[in-house]
Amino acid sequence: MPLRCLVFTLVFGFLGACASAGSDAPASSGGAAANLAPDESAVVEGYRLGSGDRVRVIVFGEEELSGEFQVDGEGSMALPLIGTVTAGGQSLRGLEGEIEERLSQGYLNEPRVSLEVVAFRPFYIHGEVEQSGEFPYQSNMSVLNAIALAGGYTYRADTRRVFITRAGSSLENEFPATQATRVRPGDLVRVPERFF
Repeated sequence: MPLRCLVFTLVFGFLGACASAGSDAPASSGGAAANLAPDESAVVEGYRLGSGDRVRVIVFGEEELSGEFQVDGEGSMALPLIGTVTAGGQSLRGLEGEIEERLSQGYLNEPRVSLEVVAFRPFYIHGEVEQSGEFPYQSNMSVLNAIALAGGYTYRADTRRVFITRAGSSLENEFPATQATRVRPGDLVRVPERFF
């Protein structure tokens, strides 16, 4: 009897893992599933800064050089002492290294810098929603959360799918309109019209 229970547990565990493995993959075969992150930690890990992000810069032992800074429309941030740095398209680790390098050029001996995103750039939604436009990104946001922020579906909406253009890409992919499909900062979400 214990062996039978073990076999059932293994089989159902395997089936559950298979069912959840591709929850944020595009519904169409044209998408790049490798760029998709199922949770917030993965979003932050591979995140590239862009216009509208707000970043906390901590220079250890130098409180007057630390603070929160916004990435402007040109992808730059203005920092004390070193002036403008290009943040757009950079990872947090990459930008940390650049700031440390610039601070070490005649300003500080062996500076240590830490960065974190305190507010992500907005996402955009249009199509068959009540209010198209720009909305603030919220942690771990799904497409259903995004649609709710936009006032919900119109009566013509296809409620089974959405199309998402990921930030930094020009390729639009189809995804299921479920709680498992994630929206990322800077994404453009399109809710299509249904065909009767």
